[in-house]
Amino acid sequence: MKLKNIGRAALATALSLGIGLGTIACSRDYTVAYVYATSKANGSIAAFAVDYQSGALTQIDGSPFSTTAPTNPIPLDVVAGPSGKFIYVINNASQSITVDAVGTDGKLYAQSNPSTVGSYPTSAFIDSTGAYLYVTETLQPTYTKTSPGKGQLDVFPINQTTGNLGTPISVPVGNNPASVAVSPPFCATTSSLNSMNPTCTSGNGSGHYSVFVYVLDQESYINPLNTNNPSTPSTAAPAILGFSENMTTGALTPLSGTTCGTLPSAVCTGYAAGVGPSSIGVEPTSNYVYVTDAVANEIYGYQIANNTTGNLSSLASSPTPTGQYPVNLTIDPRGKFLLTANYNSHTIGSYTINVANGSLGGVASTAAATVDTGPTCVTIEPALGIYVFTSNVIAGTLSGEEMNASTGALTGIANTPFPTSILPSCLVAVANGSHARSIVNP
Repeated sequence: MKLKNIGRAALATALSLGIGLGTIACSRDYTVAYVYATSKANGSIAAFAVDYQSGALTQIDGSPFSTTAPTNPIPLDVVAGPSGKFIYVINNASQSITVDAVGTDGKLYAQSNPSTVGSYPTSAFIDSTGAYLYVTETLQPTYTKTSPGKGQLDVFPINQTTGNLGTPISVPVGNNPASVAVSPPFCATTSSLNSMNPTCTSGNGSGHYSVFVYVLDQESYINPLNTNNPSTPSTAAPAILGFSENMTTGALTPLSGTTCGTLPSAVCTGYAAGVGPSSIGVEPTSNYVYVTDAVANEIYGYQIANNTTGNLSSLASSPTPTGQYPVNLTIDPRGKFLLTANYNSHTIGSYTINVANGSLGGVASTAAATVDTGPTCVTIEPALGIYVFTSNVIAGTLSGEEMNASTGALTGIANTPFPTSILPSCLVAVANGSHARSIVNP
């Protein structure tokens, strides 16, 4: 790109200082999104620009960026808010959360000091409004690695201006909480669960907005890929725990289908979740929940009673077969496709979502795309919604696929896989500016 009216030095200065996403940089004609991948080896974050036309990744100048977390962070998960202005890295061993602002040039700028999180965090999620960060943790404060016990969920309020985290609300849960997902707000016209939330009007009448939070509790199943976590003794079967949320405070109330004894020592019981559940997701209309089972090589589907109790019931079409050892799932911004990262078969599974009944189309053996060795996380850039990326922890690479917007079929991007920092544990994609974010309309 030729720049006739601005000096190169001035342009470099403007880009380096541009932390806010309001300024339109010339690079946005060619960069549709940014991808950030964490390294388990040193805690650094590799940053890449996504080419608008091809989806190819180009490493950003200065990448990888160092972490502000304490020594030996071991990042397990990374998430971004809907604005794309900040990313949050969950560090397992150092039990911390780091916040980085995303510059207009895609560079990362560390924000304040790391926030402290509970013992051995395992996953994170930011709700669709960007108001709260949810973090699952293996141990409550009353337990230690030498005296293990129950886990908890922390709900952190997010400062929308600085991205910094406030004081969390802690919710005790069962053994080995592994993943969390939150429904987008929807208008519940017959439920009294969220009478504390803002009022709304839908085609069915007036009511209150509802938000449901679902925690995947592995209980007796211990994930062998997460070797840093203490093994918590349990004989209970894996379950999904459901909660309704107060949108003003972030406080959670168990749904009627989730029963908890006297906490924090008692185990909560919920909805059956197979034998080795690994990841959970809620599709954008708040009608369905999906769970991958890394042992059974299946996806379980559930209907949400979203206008009454929020409880889950198994779909008639469930389960659906996957590739070997599915450890992560994501749903595209339109809610049309579900993708799984299959660790042992080195593939991405692609499935269509039937919005009428929640059933998944596509068979893993024919709808899967081969990626590099050991895929751990799968993400879809939120601008065009067609470029898919995985972090491959064994190979030390990122793989890129282009997804057919009509069928969900995956085709390898030119020059994939792309080298990155060693032991990439997870990755996240953010759109490059508000113009790019407006391209996808769910």
